Amino acid sequence: MSKPRDEEFEQLLQESADLAAEFDSEIFIPDSFDSTQRDLSDRQALRRVAGLSTELTDISEAEYRKLRLERVVLVGVWTEGSIKDAENSMAELAALAETAGSEVLDALIQRRDKPDPATFIGSGKVSELKGVVKSTGADTVICDGELSPGQLRNLEDKVKVKVVDRTALILDIFAQHAKSKEGKAQVELAQVSYMLPRLRGWGDSLSRQAGGIGGRGPGETKIEVDRRRIRDKMAKLRREIAEMKVARDTKRQERKRNSIPSVAIAGYTNAGKSSLLNRLTNAGVLVQNALFATLDPTVRKSETKDGRVYTLSDTVGFVKHLPHELIDAFKSTLEEVSGADLIVHVVDGSHQDPLGQIKAVREVVRDIGGEKIPEIIALNKADIADPEVIRLVMREEPDAYPISVHTGAGIEALIAAIEGSLPRPKVEVRTLIPYNRGDLVSRIHEEGEIISEEHLENGTSLHARVDGALAHLLEKFVRV
Repeated sequence: MSKPRDEEFEQLLQESADLAAEFDSEIFIPDSFDSTQRDLSDRQALRRVAGLSTELTDISEAEYRKLRLERVVLVGVWTEGSIKDAENSMAELAALAETAGSEVLDALIQRRDKPDPATFIGSGKVSELKGVVKSTGADTVICDGELSPGQLRNLEDKVKVKVVDRTALILDIFAQHAKSKEGKAQVELAQVSYMLPRLRGWGDSLSRQAGGIGGRGPGETKIEVDRRRIRDKMAKLRREIAEMKVARDTKRQERKRNSIPSVAIAGYTNAGKSSLLNRLTNAGVLVQNALFATLDPTVRKSETKDGRVYTLSDTVGFVKHLPHELIDAFKSTLEEVSGADLIVHVVDGSHQDPLGQIKAVREVVRDIGGEKIPEIIALNKADIADPEVIRLVMREEPDAYPISVHTGAGIEALIAAIEGSLPRPKVEVRTLIPYNRGDLVSRIHEEGEIISEEHLENGTSLHARVDGALAHLLEKFVRV
C-alpha cells in the first residue's frame, strides 16, 4: 500500500532538486525513507521558529529579575498635615510598589486643598507627569489615593500609560501573598468589589443594540452582562467565605465556653507581629521583611506563670487608608481582633512616624468594632530606634512597653503586662476536691486563678477565682 506513496514522494524530491539547481543550491535526497514514519514524526514534533527567541543569555538571575520589574512613577496630592507627613506617605507608597514587584523611577507631590475631581492632580500637573513618564520610560503611574472611575480613565487617556491607585496596589499585594483557600477567596472578593464600579467598555464591544434580524430584543449591553457576572461571582464568594467562617467561629465559641481569654496581636504591616508571636509561643509563623507577608490569622495557646491558659492570635497587618473592600472581605479574619479580650498593639519604633501608625491602626480597629477592647502598646525594634522617638511615644502612650523581638529585650515586662491585663474570673471559691477528681483541679488551673493550694489527706484544698459555669460544678465540693 505504501509503494505508490514512496514513488510519489521520490518524484517530489527530484522536482525540488531540479528547482534548487536553478538557484545554484543543493538539497540532500535520502536514499530511502519510510514516508509513514516521516508523517508520524512530523505531526508529533515541536518546531523552533528561528529568530523569535527572546531568551537572555549570559545574564545573572538578579539582573534578569530586575529587567522584569514594572517601571513606575508615583504621584501624590498633599491636602493636609505637614510636608513630612506627605513625604512619609509617599515613602510608604514606594515600599508598597516595591513589594508588588516594581521599580520606582520618580515621585511627584502636589499641594492642593482637595484632589482634582477630573484628573486627581489637575491639568497642569498632568502635563508635567506626562513629561516625566516619557523621559523616564515608565510604563505605570501609581497614585497615592483612591481614584474614581472618571479620574482613572482621564489620567490614562492623557498620560498614555497604565494608571493604578493605592487601593489597586494593595489588592495586588494581597493577591500575591494569599496562601490559604479562605485568604484567596477574601482577596478575590475584595478585587471584584473594587472592579465592579470601574468596568469600562471599548467601542462597539460595549453594545449589543443592533438593528435587523437577530438584533432585536431587550438590548442588554456587554458591560451590563459583565456586571451581572461580577455580582454573581461576589455572591458565590461570600457564600464560600461564610462556610469557611463556620470552623473558626466554632473554635472561638468553644474557647469562650471554656472561658479561655484571647489576646489579639494587631498592628501596622511589617511592625513585627509574627515575630512577636513566634517569640512568645514558638508558633513558627512566616517572618519576612515585607509588607503584608502574613494574611491568614494564626492562633496559638499560651499559659500565664500561674498556669492559666489563654490564646494569642496573629492578624493581618494594617496600613493607612486600608481599602474598605479589604475590611469588608476580611471581616471573618478581623473578628479575631474585634472579639478579643485584649489587643497587643505592635508598633515599629524605628519608623519615622510611629504615632501616625498607631492612629491608622486604631481607625481600622474602630471600624471593626474593637475600640472598647483594652490595649497594650508593644513598641518593637527599640534596639535600633531613635531614643528620642521612643521617649515621645512613651509620653503619648502610658501603656507602651519598649521591646526588641530580635534581642529579647523587654519581652518579660510585656508578658507580665499581658498576664496582668487578662480578664479575671469573678467567682471566688474554697473547695476540697477528692484526689479521684483530678480533672476538676486541672480545669481550675487552666480556666481559673489560683489564690492558694494545699494537698491534704482527703484531697486538694483550693482557694481560687473561677467563672460561673465552673463554680456551679464545684458547688458540692465547697468547703464550709
